[in-house]
Amino acid sequence: MCSITSILGLIGRNVNYSYSPFIHNTAAEMLRLPFYYTIFNIADARQIPDALNGMRALGIAGLNVTIPYKQVVTEYVDTLSAEAQAVGAVNTIVNNNGRLSGCNTDIAGVSHPLNPYKERLHQSPAGIFGNGGAALAAVEALRRDYQPSVIRLFVRDPDKGLALAEQVRTKHPEAPIEIFKIDAYDAIRDCHLLINATPIGTKGVQTAGNSTLLPQEQKVLHDGQIIFDMVYNPLRTPFVDMATEAGAIVIPGIEMLIAQAAESFCLWTGETMPVDSIREKLLKKLTAQP
Repeated sequence: MCSITSILGLIGRNVNYSYSPFIHNTAAEMLRLPFYYTIFNIADARQIPDALNGMRALGIAGLNVTIPYKQVVTEYVDTLSAEAQAVGAVNTIVNNNGRLSGCNTDIAGVSHPLNPYKERLHQSPAGIFGNGGAALAAVEALRRDYQPSVIRLFVRDPDKGLALAEQVRTKHPEAPIEIFKIDAYDAIRDCHLLINATPIGTKGVQTAGNSTLLPQEQKVLHDGQIIFDMVYNPLRTPFVDMATEAGAIVIPGIEMLIAQAAESFCLWTGETMPVDSIREKLLKKLTAQP
C-alpha cells in the first residue's frame, strides 16, 4: 500500500519568491515525513472563504498565511489561538478533520532568537521600527517574554504608532509603550534592543525612497546594543551592515524566518524541525544567489 502525502502550503498574493517551500520540504525530507509544501497565490481577499472551504474539502493539512491576508483569515477559521487573538492575525492554519485552527507563530519567531539575551533585555529599554503587523508581533513577544522597561515605537507617522499602542493597551493597559518619530536619535541610542519590523532593506521592495532606516552619519548604533532585522533577503541589509560596523550584536532576519517556520512545522507534524541543518542549507541557498 502506498503512503499518502499530506499537503501543506502558503497562501498570499504574488508570493512565488517565498523560501517557505524550501524550508518545509527540506525538513520533511530530512525527517522522512509524508508532507509536501507548495504555494497558493490568491488574487483577492474575496476568495479567502472559498480557499479555506477548499482546504477543508481537500483535506489540506496546514497553511501558512502571509500578507495581505493575515487579518482576513481570522474571520473564516473555527478557532483562534491565544497568540492569534493577541495580535489579531493568523499566519498558520491547522486542519483538524475539517475544523480549522488559526495560530500565530510570528510571536515565537521574534521571541526564540532573543532567548540567549533574556537577562540582558529584562527591564531594559527596547525599540521597534514600524507600526504594522510585524511590529505588533514584536511588541507582544517582548511584553510576554522579556518585560523590557519600555517599548519604544519609532515611526514615520505618529498617528499610526498611537493606533498600534492603543490596540495593545486595550487588552494590556499596563503595557509600557512610547511613540517616537523615527529621527529621535537619542531615544534610539538608549535602547538595548532595536528591531526592524519594516520592509526597509528588502531586496526588490520599494519603500517610499527609503533604502536605510537610519542615516549613517548620525552614528546611532553602538556596541551596547542588540540589533534584530526581520528582513531576511538580502542576508546583509544596510541595517545589519551598520550594526556590524558599530560592534553591536546582530540577529539577522533568517533567524525569525526559521523560528516561525519551525513553530508552524511542529503544529502540523508534531515533529521538531532540524533547525541547525535547515539554517545551514538555507544560508547556502541564499549566498549562492546573485
